[in-house]
Amino acid sequence: MCVSLPYAHAQAQRPLTMAGRSPVYAPHGVVATSQPLASAAGLAVLVKGGNAIDAAVTAAAVLSVTEPMMTGIGGDMFALIWLAKEKKLIALNASGRAGALMTREELLKRGRTRTIPRGVETITVPGALAGWQTLLKTYGTITLASAIAPAIHYADYGFPLTPVIADDWAGQSALLTRDSGARATFLPNGKAPIAGEWFRNPDYARTLREIQKLGPATLYGGALGQKLVARVKQLGGFLTIEDMQKNAPTWVTPMSAPFKGYRVWELPPNNQGIAALEMLRIVEPYDLKAMGHNSAAYLHLMIEAKKLAYADITRYVGDGDFLSMPTARMLDDAFINERRSHIDLKRAQARMDPGPARTSSETVYLTVADSAGNMVSFINSLYDEFGSGIVVPGTGFALHDRGSGFSLEPDLPNTVAPGKRPSHTLIPAFVTKINADGTDSPFMSFGVMGGAMQAQGHAQMIVNMLVFGMNVQQSIDAARFRHLNGVQVALEAPITDQVRAALTAMGHDITDERRTQFGGAQAIVKLLKGYVGGSDPRKDGMAVGH
Repeated sequence: MCVSLPYAHAQAQRPLTMAGRSPVYAPHGVVATSQPLASAAGLAVLVKGGNAIDAAVTAAAVLSVTEPMMTGIGGDMFALIWLAKEKKLIALNASGRAGALMTREELLKRGRTRTIPRGVETITVPGALAGWQTLLKTYGTITLASAIAPAIHYADYGFPLTPVIADDWAGQSALLTRDSGARATFLPNGKAPIAGEWFRNPDYARTLREIQKLGPATLYGGALGQKLVARVKQLGGFLTIEDMQKNAPTWVTPMSAPFKGYRVWELPPNNQGIAALEMLRIVEPYDLKAMGHNSAAYLHLMIEAKKLAYADITRYVGDGDFLSMPTARMLDDAFINERRSHIDLKRAQARMDPGPARTSSETVYLTVADSAGNMVSFINSLYDEFGSGIVVPGTGFALHDRGSGFSLEPDLPNTVAPGKRPSHTLIPAFVTKINADGTDSPFMSFGVMGGAMQAQGHAQMIVNMLVFGMNVQQSIDAARFRHLNGVQVALEAPITDQVRAALTAMGHDITDERRTQFGGAQAIVKLLKGYVGGSDPRKDGMAVGH
């Protein structure tokens, strides 16, 4: 069953927008990614008869070439998939684990007391490639070898850089110069390529051809994995070949919370998606529409709800096997009511403590929908731009720094330990419509990339659509806030000086971050017939359909 748009017969409040981009309507399928060549590659798969899973993996592989600072086989991935035939939502966690040698004691001995800085110590097992293979083997119609073929083409023959990607790339030049493999791969002629300049990655093309021939096993225990482990060990990292061999994606049960007649879905921990659900539950009883979109009152409430939710994920979220509190309890009425009670509607709070344990746990996002009704919400990341900054010479791809997501504080679900999955910022999302008979129908596949921006970005997009009646592109374009820490919050330029002054009077410290720090969203909404997609003007990508 399909559902109609919640705003189909209502006049949407015009948002403060970044651009005037139109939504993309299509009868059979839509691909929305952060880079045009990836969108085109995914669309070509759909046109040839492939399904949404095939197209998502193909697009992700192309992004690993065209947006190498954000994603690749050196990182992790997560996915939510609506299976039209089975009428259900499923979830895959393809995040890797800490190496056998990665202990808190060793890190403390090396002088790490609060965080693990970027570099070889942050490298955990990269899970993305195994995730791609699992998705295709379980629900796809093409092979992994076929899915990565377009990526090999662009790695071999090159492509012209798009502006946002070029800017992000240049911003990491200092990091890239520190590692010989990274310098040789991503600073051709000693500098970052600029917008419009062609970039080739023949080392990565060879790596992908090796994967075409030998499958993911070459990374997880084979020749490629052995080369990776040897280099990481040489630089002082913590991986062993046994760690690579043990890697396996996990099918998990997605979690959800109701909001305004819909149900918002996220993955469970080690994923931070529960923060978006908690934010929505905290703010739902307030008359958000009467406050006005991006008014001082509205932004203040959302920022304070974000502080509460993120305090909770810091204390209670980590590897799902080590949680100190059931995630369901973090969304129950008693816990949410207690959290809501800490909000002062007139004053910003510098610190929010986590909720009680007892009462009387950088990135590309893309989404694809096909003619059969399947929808994929897919995220793949190296964490920070170019991840750890380490490239094993001759491989052509950066290794992520997901280990920096661990805590060195003892006795937390996210305390670093061998074999643990670190707390993850990566959160693909999905929304279903709650029907009169209690069943759910697919409504929207969406995500907002950008580290800690993601959960607060999810909540803002959902409220934009389901409270303020914006269409999918308007909800993406609308100006965002990003709470940073304490009372410091960044606001996008379209938010007015009057609102900024009112927030400052409440105690917020307002700053402007660079454009990409507010994330990059992609979304697809299912119509009664066909789809409508949106793509973030903060990135270089686009939504395309057929």
